[in-house]
Amino acid sequence: MKQIGTKIKKDKAFLTRADHQKKLIEKLKAETNKVKLGGGKKSIERQKAKGKLTARDRIDLLLDDAKDFYELSTFAAYDMYKDFGGAASAGTVYGIGRVSGRQCIIVANDATVKAGAWFPITAKKNLRAQEICLENKLPIIYLVDSAGVFLPMQDEIFPDKEHFGRIFRNNAVISARGIPQLAAIMGPCVAGGAYL
Repeated sequence: MKQIGTKIKKDKAFLTRADHQKKLIEKLKAETNKVKLGGGKKSIERQKAKGKLTARDRIDLLLDDAKDFYELSTFAAYDMYKDFGGAASAGTVYGIGRVSGRQCIIVANDATVKAGAWFPITAKKNLRAQEICLENKLPIIYLVDSAGVFLPMQDEIFPDKEHFGRIFRNNAVISARGIPQLAAIMGPCVAGGAYL
């Protein structure tokens, strides 16, 4: 089969765009690394001083191969909730990885972000994890370490069927379809944080 391609013209415009693209990629990598620190280095140190692992450490230990984890929605809550100090990754890490040879959805509260409290977007992120579980018939594993609902925003967590209450419905549907659901309690699970 004949290869179809475009001969790249490395003129000044091309080099300018290529340089700009490299800078954007570097910025994306830097922001990704920052977001993956959750509540920041001090919060991680506090977590470890208590003898607790971070959400990402827990996921890495659970997986057959940590390099195989495909994290989703890393930038959820990016640049949101500034009045409250932000909520990196919506305070939850989730993605797809293999556990005992089987692809699973893993959802872990990040206790370095407001003690794992749920923001409105946290509920949306968890709903997306459940959707992927249902659409692909993947087992879902919750690593729960949550202070419950972020109280200053509690009125925005339960307002309609596409928020926190939908999680309970999805748990029932997942169960009815015979898809395994597991929850491991990793720390305090106050109020809404325990409802998985």
